[in-house]
Amino acid sequence: MSKKIQHILFVFIGILVINYISKSVYKRFDITHNKRYSLSKVSTTLINKFENPLLINVYLEGNFPSEFKRLQIETRQFLEELQAENSNIRFRFINPDNIREELIKKGMLPSRLTVDENGNLSEAIIFPWAEISFGNKTELVSLLPDSALKTQEAQLQNAIEKLEYSFASAFSLISKKAKQKIAVISGNGELSDMYLYSILSKLKNKYRLAKFTLDSTQNNPQKTLTDLTKYDLAFIAKPTQRFTEKEKLVLDQYINNGGRSLWMVDTNYADTDSLYNEGKMLAFPRDLNLTDLLFSYQVRINNKLIQDLYSAKIPLATGNIGNQAQFQHLNWFYHPLVNGNPNHPITKNIAPVRFQFTTQIDTLKGNIKKTPLFISSVLTKKIGTPNFVELQSISKQPKQNEYNGGPQLLAVLLEGKFTSAYKNRVKPFNTPSFSSDTKENKMIVIADGDIAKNQLLKGKPYDLSKDKWTGAYYGNKEFLLNAVDYLLDDTGLIQLRNKTIQINLLDKQRAYTEKRFWQFLNIGIPLILLTLFGFSFNYWRKKKYS
Repeated sequence: MSKKIQHILFVFIGILVINYISKSVYKRFDITHNKRYSLSKVSTTLINKFENPLLINVYLEGNFPSEFKRLQIETRQFLEELQAENSNIRFRFINPDNIREELIKKGMLPSRLTVDENGNLSEAIIFPWAEISFGNKTELVSLLPDSALKTQEAQLQNAIEKLEYSFASAFSLISKKAKQKIAVISGNGELSDMYLYSILSKLKNKYRLAKFTLDSTQNNPQKTLTDLTKYDLAFIAKPTQRFTEKEKLVLDQYINNGGRSLWMVDTNYADTDSLYNEGKMLAFPRDLNLTDLLFSYQVRINNKLIQDLYSAKIPLATGNIGNQAQFQHLNWFYHPLVNGNPNHPITKNIAPVRFQFTTQIDTLKGNIKKTPLFISSVLTKKIGTPNFVELQSISKQPKQNEYNGGPQLLAVLLEGKFTSAYKNRVKPFNTPSFSSDTKENKMIVIADGDIAKNQLLKGKPYDLSKDKWTGAYYGNKEFLLNAVDYLLDDTGLIQLRNKTIQINLLDKQRAYTEKRFWQFLNIGIPLILLTLFGFSFNYWRKKKYS
C-alpha cells in the first residue's frame, strides 16, 4: 500500500511541476512553410524597447461574420507572441457595443459587413480597431485596412497579411521621441495646399510637415541649404516654374547630405480642367531646368505624352433627356491606369494608380539600383509635343496597331550612392559643406505631377483615393503613403508589407448547396456507426455468455 501511495504522490508532484513550467515558459513551434506565426526581427527589436507596461485594447469582440472570427483569432495569436517576447505587453479584447460613440469620437470608424446565413443576407457592424497606450501616448491600429478588394474574403486575407506591419508601425511611432520631418517644397509653382490636402492630412498623423520655400536661395543660399538639411524628406509635387542654378544646388546638396526626396514632375503643360472648358488644349514642353540634375541620378523624364488602352474613365456629356444632360463614363487614354510592382512593398496589394497626362522615364547605366514601381501596359502610344489634345478624340475607335509602343516606365525607385550634378562644374555659390558623392541614399521619381493632386467638391478637397465623377477607387494615396514610409524607413519596417499568407476559407456557396450532405456526414454517420457498434457488441456478449 505504501508503494502505491508513493507512486500516486510522485505522479501528483510531477503534474504540479509540469503545470508550473508550462505557465512560466511559453513556446510555440511554427511549422508553417512561410513562418506566418513567427515574429520578424524588426518586430522583435521594436517591442523589446518597451521597459514599461504597454496596453493594447482590441475591439474585435461580439457577434460578427464567421470568417472575421478568423481575424480575431489571428490577432489574438499574434498578440500572444508579442507578450511571450516581452511581458510588459498586455492586451485585452473588448466588446464595443456599449462604447460605440466614444470610439467614433476617437477616430475609430466602424465597418459594415455582409452576413450570409443560409442564403439570407444581412448587415453587421464591427469595429476592427486596436488602441495602443504607452505612458501618455496613444496610437490607433486599423485591423481592416482600406483597400480596393471587393470580396470580404480578399479583404480578410489582406488584413491578416498586414497584421504584423500595422502593429509594428504603431509600435515604431509610439516609441519615437520626435517625429521625422517632411519639407513640402514650394516657390516654383508647386501644387497648393488645397490640392495636396488629402495626402498631407494623412501624412501629418505620422510625420511633422512644414512648407519650405526656395525663394530665399536668391539672397542667402547657404542658409536655405542649412535649413533644408534639418528635414528628413523633400516632397516635391508638380513644380511649374523653372529652377535656378542656386535652387538646384541646394536640392543637390540636400540629397548628397542624406536627405530623401520624392519627385512628382510634369514635363509638359497639359491640364484636364482647360480641356473640359474649351474642348481642346495645346500640350507643349515645360522647361523646369531639372534635366541635368536628374541625369546625375541616372534618370531622364521625356516630353512625349503616353496614351494607354488600359486607362481610367472620365465623364462626358453624350446628350440630353428633357433639360437634363446625360453623362457617360468613357476611357480616356491620356489617363493610364497602372498596376504596381507586385514584388515591392511600396506597391504590393494596392489598387491601380491613375496617371494623368504622364510622360515616360528613361534610366541610364550606372551603379544606382533602379526598381520600377509602375510600368504601363504594352498597348501604348507616344504623342510628341507640342501637340493639340482634343476631347472629341475620346469618341474615336482606337486602332490597336497604332498602340504598339510597349511598356513604359512611369515611376522608379533609386537607391545607392548619388553623385552631385555639380561635381566637376562651376558652382553658383560656394558652400563649405559641399559633397560630391553621397553615402547610401534613396529617392523616388514619378513622371506625373498630378498623381498627388486631389479633386475639389464644392470648393473642398476630395479624397485622393476616389474620383468624384465616376466613384472609381484608385491607389494613388496608398502608394504615396507607402512611398514616404519606405523612403524614411531605416529599420526595414515596411518590408513586412511583403508578407504573404494563404488562407483557406470555406466555400459558402458549396456549403449552402451541399448542406444536407455534410450534416448527414458529420452527424448522421457517427450516430449510425455508434448504433451498429452497440448492436454488434450486445450481440457478441449474448453469444459469448449465453
